[in-house]
Amino acid sequence: MTVTGSDGERSSATFDEVVAAAPSATVRRRDARVSRVRTEPTRIDAWWARVLGTPGRRALWYWGGPAIVTLLAAVLRLWNLGHPHALVFDETYYVKDAWTLWNTGAERSWPDGADDAFAAGDVNGWLDDPSYVVHPPLGKWIIGLGMALVGQGTDAVGWRIGTAVVGILSVLLLTLIARRLFSSTALAVVAGGLFAIDGHAIVMSRVALLDTMVMFFALLGFGAVILDREWVRRRLDAWLVRRGPGPLPPWGPVFWTRPWVIAAGVAFGLATSVKWSGLYFLAVFGVYLVVVDALARRRAGIPFFWSAAILKQGPATFLLLVPVALVVYAASWSGWLLGDDGYDRTWADQAGNAWTGPFAWIPTALQSLWHYHSSMYTFHVGLSQPHPYQASPTTWLLMLRPTSMWYSATPGGAEAITAIANPLIWWAAVAVLLFLVYRMITRPDRRIGLVLTGILAGYGPWLLYPERTVFQFYTIAFEPYLLLALVFAIGWIVGPRDGDTVRRGTGLVIVAVFLGVAALLSAFWFPMWTATWVPDVFIRLHYWLPSWI
Repeated sequence: MTVTGSDGERSSATFDEVVAAAPSATVRRRDARVSRVRTEPTRIDAWWARVLGTPGRRALWYWGGPAIVTLLAAVLRLWNLGHPHALVFDETYYVKDAWTLWNTGAERSWPDGADDAFAAGDVNGWLDDPSYVVHPPLGKWIIGLGMALVGQGTDAVGWRIGTAVVGILSVLLLTLIARRLFSSTALAVVAGGLFAIDGHAIVMSRVALLDTMVMFFALLGFGAVILDREWVRRRLDAWLVRRGPGPLPPWGPVFWTRPWVIAAGVAFGLATSVKWSGLYFLAVFGVYLVVVDALARRRAGIPFFWSAAILKQGPATFLLLVPVALVVYAASWSGWLLGDDGYDRTWADQAGNAWTGPFAWIPTALQSLWHYHSSMYTFHVGLSQPHPYQASPTTWLLMLRPTSMWYSATPGGAEAITAIANPLIWWAAVAVLLFLVYRMITRPDRRIGLVLTGILAGYGPWLLYPERTVFQFYTIAFEPYLLLALVFAIGWIVGPRDGDTVRRGTGLVIVAVFLGVAALLSAFWFPMWTATWVPDVFIRLHYWLPSWI
């Protein structure tokens, strides 16, 4: 069965979507009124239909739309990437750690004043002592790969190119996910375009920090979860057909062959291998899979759908998801495990430290790794050192304290890197959250459920640590889901092509104005995201809130 998307494309419709689209009794009572609504195409729709009037043009738009927004993202992220030629903000940790990790298999300590020397080209001045690091290695492996391929020290492009490439690919990935969710290339291009021009995403792709990588791998897992839901629906429908008429088994089937759950485990494992915050996505979407399995079984008419999802399918889903993520995470520590000079690497080999009793058989390398992780956990939960740009998670959605990554004043002006989102895009997306919660309560929609789950995974757990020293730029992990929420609202405002002509025409105008203003604001803010010199008066025009200074 096929349905037509908001831009005229035809795509597969699931059974649930067809049922949801069926007219209710309330709709039937409105038939007389609906029949009087004008439903002819708007001029824009008619023009767009002519533009996509051939299969070749439709194929070009299908692939060309995502390619265009990805190219835009590349230009905005790669332009003048090597400026400033200095280690900005936490690059001082990750770049130097990445280079020693790439060269020695473990992070090394550096002497005082190493930042200036490193930027000047002295990239081999590390010490023999291991460095105490509190994040897993994968993100630094990616930064180190960029340095190995492009260069290091003499050009800052080398230490930022890895993050930039991940940020560019994130725009493409979000575009493809949005098309899968909304069955519309137009809405997908809007989602990717907003991500491409948003300042927070641009800045986080232009500095060698880890959070963009967490976002990318978590978004990859999110896409795998979407594909798994489609896979399960098809298999469950096929199982119902095979069963034929008659009563169904109380618990229904168990599906062990779920390749997309395994893929999600790999992706969430990679996210966790960059920063532990990736573990939140693994946990939240693990619960999500169980819940939607229960709902799918209820729709199929399986009597004990909750107990079936938890006690029968749940263990299978767990084994396909969590151990895979654990193996991926352990593999990211291969440099530390295979060497013998990483921080705390030989802890268990020292007298009195090795485990005794039932766990004595565990290799000392893994015992040392566990001890190191205990130390890292203690550090993270106890981190409360004041910082001028720290921002409580309770203020993140309001964007009250964006992070200043770098600032260099000169007579009459300055250069700055401020990790602030496009204000219109960000605040509109946050406002839409209230609309989505309302819609989820009044008219449940699997797309809304997915988007809200992504936001919960990326944002919710941080509210449990209100005293920790955290920053606004951590929100990059769940920004893609905010944009998906915004695009859902945009699709609702525009309405279907065969809907009320007046409403659709008005909606198209509103959305066009919104996107145009958002693009102008990005142009206005772009110098503040890319360390472009501007006069003092221009800088002051960007301090919309006192807390932004």
